[in-house]
Amino acid sequence: MAKKSSSRTRPPLIVITGASQGLGAALALAYARAFPGAKLALVARNARNLDATATRCETLGSAAHGFVCDVTDMAAVARLPAAVAKVFRRPPDIVVNNAGRFTPASFAATTPAIFDDMLGSNLRSAYLVTRAFLPAFAERKSGDFVFISSISGKIVLPNCAAYTVAKHGLTGLAAALRAETKGTGLRVLCIHPGATDTAAWDGSGVDRSRLMRPASVAEAVVALTSLSSHTVAEDITLRPSGGDI
Repeated sequence: MAKKSSSRTRPPLIVITGASQGLGAALALAYARAFPGAKLALVARNARNLDATATRCETLGSAAHGFVCDVTDMAAVARLPAAVAKVFRRPPDIVVNNAGRFTPASFAATTPAIFDDMLGSNLRSAYLVTRAFLPAFAERKSGDFVFISSISGKIVLPNCAAYTVAKHGLTGLAAALRAETKGTGLRVLCIHPGATDTAAWDGSGVDRSRLMRPASVAEAVVALTSLSSHTVAEDITLRPSGGDI
């Protein structure tokens, strides 16, 4: 379990997108456990699931609030920083770009609709959220942007054409932001998880005991953002210990 970094003088405020289920919910719970009194801005489209995640975090001593938002909608995302500030009275310390979807399809089977959906949910969303919160980070000269990419953002797997393009783009987005903000006090982390036991694997027939647990991936992310402010984990790959699926 990650311990609170000595560089943090107060419980952090963390924005997590895609926080209603899967890895996003696991991230919220992991931050709640690691930082007593943490403030959690949980973002997703499903209000009921958001409320459930927030309630679980609050039982761990966190102040959690759900923000219903389609993070592919530019206007909705532009309103998000003000909404978070209205509830928590300050900008976030960490923004975790976790929202995304996975639709397996070969290149030939990838329709324009699938392609647009993969780029929108996995890449455009992170661009919009990062762009919205960047001014506050730049003014304060501190803050962590975390991009939850994928092993598909580093290698090419068959039958994942649009998803691979989107996650490679997300890896590039993180690298571009890092290059432009290095030395300003901001940190940019890009995490590349391998196969993780989420709803994306439902009906796949895969032996789920081979998959990483969302809680394990989440604890790794918390630990990496808990490093001293003098250190940044720029690109980290997490894989199932038994090998890729």
